Amino acid sequence: MKRKSFAAVTSQQVAQLAGVSQSAVSRSFTPGASISPATREKVLKAARELGYRPNAIARSLNTARSRIIGVVISYFDNQFYPQVLEALAQKLDTLNYHLLLFVGDKDGNVDRIFDQIMQYRVDGIVLASVTLSLDLSGECLAAGIPVVLFNRSQENGMASSVNSNNEAAARQIAEFLMAGEHQRYAYVGGVADSSVNIARQRGFLAALQEQGINDVRVVNGDYDTRQTIRAAYTLFSTPPVPDAIFVANDHMALTVMDVARYEFGLQIPQDVSVIGYDDTGPSGWPSYALTSVSQPVKEMVEAAVELLMKQIESDTIEPEQITVPGQLVVRHSARRPHSGVIEKEGVSLFQPQEVK
Repeated sequence: MKRKSFAAVTSQQVAQLAGVSQSAVSRSFTPGASISPATREKVLKAARELGYRPNAIARSLNTARSRIIGVVISYFDNQFYPQVLEALAQKLDTLNYHLLLFVGDKDGNVDRIFDQIMQYRVDGIVLASVTLSLDLSGECLAAGIPVVLFNRSQENGMASSVNSNNEAAARQIAEFLMAGEHQRYAYVGGVADSSVNIARQRGFLAALQEQGINDVRVVNGDYDTRQTIRAAYTLFSTPPVPDAIFVANDHMALTVMDVARYEFGLQIPQDVSVIGYDDTGPSGWPSYALTSVSQPVKEMVEAAVELLMKQIESDTIEPEQITVPGQLVVRHSARRPHSGVIEKEGVSLFQPQEVK
């Protein structure tokens, strides 16, 4: 059966039927534009009768704005990022912006798909779990396109970033484990040279070293399940076996727990305590009950979007680095210390008392 073709209804036809100007039609479909409720209702009624839909592409040519934010994510195995994606889409929708998703390479570098992103004339870019090279950071800056790194940062500071307090939270994890009187410590990192991994490893090791604990085993899971399994096997098959492990994110922490329990017969937390980072959905399941640093997704997304909107409206882009505090949620995967755990709104949190 041959498909029927229909001529596109124009804004001029809507204006004629509604008895208003063409600019009134445009303002009726522009959020925040100045127009009386009565006029807007006449325009919408005429548009419904004619089956009119405003052309977003044509409008972007007139306003020099696409109202599209390019979002790049490469690590969907970690449930933190689907949560971030959903929150970003919902927040942008309230501002009449649209999210265009690009999937980056596993190595976390976005350079390969940069040209694709730019072809869509995006108004801004959010990079989650990926980063941008120095050259492309400079190109975005010169083009006036704001870039926000989400859960990532750059040493050169050319792009804005929004992170949780990675280093401080990792120090708190070390304090929690030391308060639980553990003896043998290990860190399972992600990609060794990623900014988040560097900050978490640095905070964890520094807090331990300040208390004279220097013999900490460090292995990397590369944010990959198979590599994390190999890293866990290394820890549990080579004595002395650690009794306290901080894993750089929940995705890997759950894998470490499974290897400990089902491959080596270890009990958690009796034989080994495991702590993660992100506090994603499975962490709260009774089968894992993972103690983990909760990244405040809603607050981080709001900070990222607010930063983007401010820079889109600005003539100049001044990169900003924003840190949003997280909190250590205590469950049953790690031995609890005798003090420092409080109950707040039905959630156990670690907040050690400051030494006076």
